[in-house]
Amino acid sequence: MFKRKLDALGYCSGDLHIRDDVEWRNFVYWIEDQRIRFYTIQDRENLRTATGEKWTEACEKYLQDIQCPYNIGDRVVIADWLLGQAVRLEYGEQVDKYKAVSVESIVHGAVTKDPFEHLKLDDSNFKAGLASICRQLNMPEHFDQEVTLRGVSILINQRLSKEALESKQFTSQEGVAFNLEDCPLGFDTEDRNLNEAAKVLRLLHVNELRELQTKINEAIVSAQSVTANPKTDERLGKVGRM
Repeated sequence: MFKRKLDALGYCSGDLHIRDDVEWRNFVYWIEDQRIRFYTIQDRENLRTATGEKWTEACEKYLQDIQCPYNIGDRVVIADWLLGQAVRLEYGEQVDKYKAVSVESIVHGAVTKDPFEHLKLDDSNFKAGLASICRQLNMPEHFDQEVTLRGVSILINQRLSKEALESKQFTSQEGVAFNLEDCPLGFDTEDRNLNEAAKVLRLLHVNELRELQTKINEAIVSAQSVTANPKTDERLGKVGRM
């Protein structure tokens, strides 16, 4: 999960073992000292020399200062966030250099058609990264990683794609609290969880029907604009469009 970012940033050891306390401390200090550089050189001293609880306190303060949204105990998502910040800063400092790099020059023309071809759904780093994305998108996780990934893809395509943002279709909508108990199901499965799932499916179906009806109404209005609005020519004794 981290290898490509670490290689891009030139991390000295080439690999990151976040469960090793010493390597974790070295990594946090290195990425601040060499890439992010939020603190002055003097203020970085605690990240470099402190150990034990004092280093944990220094690291927690550092994460708060750079506005990291994650808890200090979750090393995987913190590492990914720090690497993302470092890559963004590195790119911002050398935009022209990186714009000149083509995809073909990176992969030597072997561009795969499936970007998830080598994705390992059971990998712990992948699961942590997917969980981090779900938290940022404020969406629940499914026990099946592939289903969660598909859900994330659908959400991003429908609400965060360039077309969706330009249409502002979702920017003004606000969620309204709704109690499933107020929604009649019409039958009883004798299983509360199954009943609630059926209600959700029914609500989604009703929403799709409403969208379909809206499109039908739009089509009718468009057709009427062509066929309606007759004009009368009394001289010809005819009624119809001129």
